[in-house]
Amino acid sequence: MQGTLNEIDIRSILQLIELGQRTGELFVETYSNPVREHQDGSLTPSSKRYFTRSTPEDTPSWFVFFANGKIVYAADRASSSLSRLQDYLRYYRAEDAIADLNSPAGKLTTPEYAYLWQLMENRIITPAQGRNIIYRTIAETLFDLLGLHQGVFNFEVGVALAPQLTTVEIAPLVAKIVKQVQQWKQFHPHIQSPSQCPLLSEKIALQAALPPNAYKNLDRWADGTTSLRQLSRFLNRDIATIARAIYPYVQKGWIQMLEGISTPDRPKILRESPQKLTSIVCLDDDLTIGKSVEFMLQSQGYRVIVLTDSLEAIGQVFRLKPDLILCDIAMPDLDGYEICAMLRSSTRFRQTPIIMLTGKDGFIDRVRARLVGATDYLTKPFGAGELLMLIEKYLGWDRGDPNPDKAVAKSPGEAYR
Repeated sequence: MQGTLNEIDIRSILQLIELGQRTGELFVETYSNPVREHQDGSLTPSSKRYFTRSTPEDTPSWFVFFANGKIVYAADRASSSLSRLQDYLRYYRAEDAIADLNSPAGKLTTPEYAYLWQLMENRIITPAQGRNIIYRTIAETLFDLLGLHQGVFNFEVGVALAPQLTTVEIAPLVAKIVKQVQQWKQFHPHIQSPSQCPLLSEKIALQAALPPNAYKNLDRWADGTTSLRQLSRFLNRDIATIARAIYPYVQKGWIQMLEGISTPDRPKILRESPQKLTSIVCLDDDLTIGKSVEFMLQSQGYRVIVLTDSLEAIGQVFRLKPDLILCDIAMPDLDGYEICAMLRSSTRFRQTPIIMLTGKDGFIDRVRARLVGATDYLTKPFGAGELLMLIEKYLGWDRGDPNPDKAVAKSPGEAYR
């Protein structure tokens, strides 16, 4: 099983593996080469390849191991450097133990996993601690993957990763991580990336507002060089919990968020200048929804046009030529699937982001939305932070400038080339 994340999302892929009780490896990577449009309107990497072990090291990529429809272990390519494992070991005050271990024999595709077993065999950590680390590496990987919307995947059936310390059921964990991803969106634009590093800028105010132990820990770690992701590992907490704890103080300006190591799957988000008035069409027969969207986005410098008549919408959209379209699925006369399919049949709207609005979050609805060419979907009810995060994902990224400090937001057409 292989394909692009435009065709099927990560959540659906995981559901299929769980339902089929599959054993093997799932490989996922973001596009490392320019995306090319074909005559049929489809978009694929110009290299026409899927993730392999020979993928360049600077390409963001992940792998997940399964046994009978359950997850055994998961990681990204960077974990082979063992820095992630050292971060997790810091919680148990054993981060320096790796240096005393022998390099695992043989050609290992998962060195982090092999070193973790050595740590348990040498009784440096307990099996319970090992299981906790594996669970957290899986949760961290799924957090990244469930927020990924551009990329390619390949699932290969094979023998299970051995030895196995634990297996994790997919459905409960995915439900938990999806909630974390939704919470994370609420922190935007004040907190944008797990790679950002907090730095205390108003120490006196923070010291007065926080309990002594809380301030002491914050002062120790919020040094401008330790990322939110590292903090979550050091403190044995999920990243949404870490972000929620500091969010009020980031809002007040007492904590500054500095750019850390850039990650191509979560690039720096840059909002277009309000003077450019990026246009968004919201097509929903419920005028209340449309006006809510208009209220949420106009204050952020977007021009929002609300359309309620699905029959007249097609002509209006061609006349307005919006930069992005929000389209409700359940409408009379023409539903959202039909409208999306019609727009995608036109060269003018083959690359325009189309986000489906739905009151349901079912597997069939998501698959059907992908089949008609929808870029993404948003489940009602949604908040301003969640909506803005998704809008800026497709309108506010600079995908090409090697110097992010000089980057400006590009149009959707430029962003997809």
